[in-house]
Amino acid sequence: MNVKRKLLPTIVAITLAAAVPAVAGPDLSAYRLTEPGMLSVAITGDMPGLVARDGKLVGYDGEILQIAADRLGLAIIPVPMEWSGAIAAVQTGRVDLIGGNVAWTEQRAATLSLTDPTGYFQNGITSKAGAGWHSLENLENKKVGSITGFSFLPELRRITGLQLSLYDSSDAAIRDILAGRIDALVGDPPVIDYAIAMNPGWDLTNKPFTDNNPDFPLLTGIGRQYVFGLSQDNKALADALSGEIRKLWESCEVRIIGKRYGNINNANYTPSPQNFRVGVDRPEGWTPPRCSK
Repeated sequence: MNVKRKLLPTIVAITLAAAVPAVAGPDLSAYRLTEPGMLSVAITGDMPGLVARDGKLVGYDGEILQIAADRLGLAIIPVPMEWSGAIAAVQTGRVDLIGGNVAWTEQRAATLSLTDPTGYFQNGITSKAGAGWHSLENLENKKVGSITGFSFLPELRRITGLQLSLYDSSDAAIRDILAGRIDALVGDPPVIDYAIAMNPGWDLTNKPFTDNNPDFPLLTGIGRQYVFGLSQDNKALADALSGEIRKLWESCEVRIIGKRYGNINNANYTPSPQNFRVGVDRPEGWTPPRCSK
């Protein structure tokens, strides 16, 4: 047996392996994570926002976050919880991130690191199709439902004679409007639109507010932003996620993802004319992303 001939391929392989530098994985050291290399995500369970299914995130925000996390070398840990406790869970370090139709507000920007927007929206009124309500006046002296913890609740309470009922989930609120226990619902537009599209027999409609009243900016404003929220000491990760979100806007992949969940209205991809984040949590020169196609 020629021992030298037998060992030669092995020696060459070892030499080549030593000569080629190892490809470095993503540097995760700047990120503050509950578990190394893992991104724990609050899952509140409303489609088409952010839901865990078969080991992957689905929903509009879900797919965007899954793509961004994969590119950053992070595995996802879904943590089911009610929306009412999700922000506190991020602030106390129980989870790393909240998402799924989380609206940007100045108050949240003061307590969280918020990413660039995944999409845009305008709130509306869900009512029986025959009513078709779409203004603040339509809600006066009505029984109205909404979701615990939503940013516009103080504005909703200011409407004359409005009787407010709060719910932990959109499902519970929709059940009550179908049963006639409330007259209208102001909830997450994508969640409501998706539910109505899947259930045409409900005979419900969700119409955007036509007021655009500056005294009710969170309730009626146009081009509001959906974002991901992380703790204030996790800005490096929020910035990294923003970078990946920007790429999806530049390629217009956001529209492809949105189409799978019924987000086909141009309003879902059109920012507000007012660049309201500059000077709050974004520097001069920052502009909200948009799809050019």
